[in-house]
Amino acid sequence: MVDFVWLNPSSIIIVTNKVISSLELQMIRNYIKNTNRINTNGVKVPRLSQSKSYLKIIDIPYLQKNTNTLITSSVVEDFIKRNHIFNNIMLVSRPHIIKVFSRLDIANIWIDIWDVQSGSKAKELINRCFNIESYIATIRGANMNPSISQCKNC
Repeated sequence: MVDFVWLNPSSIIIVTNKVISSLELQMIRNYIKNTNRINTNGVKVPRLSQSKSYLKIIDIPYLQKNTNTLITSSVVEDFIKRNHIFNNIMLVSRPHIIKVFSRLDIANIWIDIWDVQSGSKAKELINRCFNIESYIATIRGANMNPSISQCKNC
């Protein structure tokens, strides 16, 4: 059984009593694209229920190249959007940047991503490397974002 709950003209919540298959999800996607009653520009892509996965990107330069400005979460988001290994990855929140040591210009970045219940998206990213400017960054699995900055020995 499927119930349609209309929140406003551009969004729909579809509630089912079972987990739908990818074929059924594609049918919903096609219905939304072909209907005239919904403004499809404002509708997000239909997707299954998701959970959060937590990742840490290590060995990122703390200062932006050729400047003395600190790396920001928006700069990190741009790197993530441009890199092919992050295709189909949606961030839950802004990246959290922590400088590793006071004397080194290296930072670690914690990111939260939307993932399926099995964590397969995070598993595909863990231990992958990618370039940020002339640095090679590595993705590691992590616990929830640290709310208090601590050294890696704590």
